[in-house]
Amino acid sequence: MRVLVTGARGKVGRAAVSALQRAGHEVGATDLGVPERDPEPGSAPYVQADLTDAGQVHALVSGVSAGEGRYEAVVHAAALPTPRGYAPHLVFSTNLAAAFNVVEASVRLGVRRLVNISSDSVTGFLFAERPFLPDYLPIDEDHPVWPQDVYALAKHFGEQLCDSAVRRSDLRSISLRPAWAQDAQTYARNLGPVVRDSARMTGMGWAYVDVEDLAEAIRCAVESDLPGHEVFYIAGPDTAGGCALHDAWRARFPGAGTELRPVARPDASSVSSAKAERLLGWHAKRSWRDYLTPDGEPVPGR
Repeated sequence: MRVLVTGARGKVGRAAVSALQRAGHEVGATDLGVPERDPEPGSAPYVQADLTDAGQVHALVSGVSAGEGRYEAVVHAAALPTPRGYAPHLVFSTNLAAAFNVVEASVRLGVRRLVNISSDSVTGFLFAERPFLPDYLPIDEDHPVWPQDVYALAKHFGEQLCDSAVRRSDLRSISLRPAWAQDAQTYARNLGPVVRDSARMTGMGWAYVDVEDLAEAIRCAVESDLPGHEVFYIAGPDTAGGCALHDAWRARFPGAGTELRPVARPDASSVSSAKAERLLGWHAKRSWRDYLTPDGEPVPGR
């Protein structure tokens, strides 16, 4: 298929472009950055665009901006990636406007498949101003979502836009809620401290996902024929640091009312990807152990 990837210069977008190209799809890329004067041979055609501008988005999805035909699928990965470091109104207005414009253009221009990159933060635990804990672990798609911060709220509204879109059109949509995405450059910085000291965990446990595994989930979603709009959590198979989920949770939150449900392995992730495994045929293949030693130091040669 002809697939447009937004946010193509971000960590997730770059990996998605590569995974889709390897699978034989014809990929177009867009982001806010200036186009390269001499792009690498074989790189995806790139168009600079501001997704908060509806006209630019419609031109992108229709193929007019690149001088080519309409896209059959869109992967929407563009967003301000955190509520921290930006003015709250900027995070909310930017992310929600971009999501609306991408969804609306996909509906009006007859896109077949929209893959919306949401976030596990929609639960509300990660950036809560009034912290609270999950009802149960591992978290799955049946767990309630209670977003407080502007980033999680905009992501949740983005999922609702997809709900609305499939009700009024033939569009099929999948929203992916990835855990904290890591690549070779970020494992040591982001997960190294957690591996060395499990007390650094957050209210979502020690969940993470390798960005290459996430890119494969995106590919599976693009190629899926699931009807309507489905939501999937995407996480690595284990906890960062390999701690036993139940034991570590009890130690970190003694007396908490979180129900600890059975898991297939002691160090199972606090976020379940069982639905994605069942309906998308996706399975995580990478672990923090590929990049870090048990002491949280980089694996030599990686």
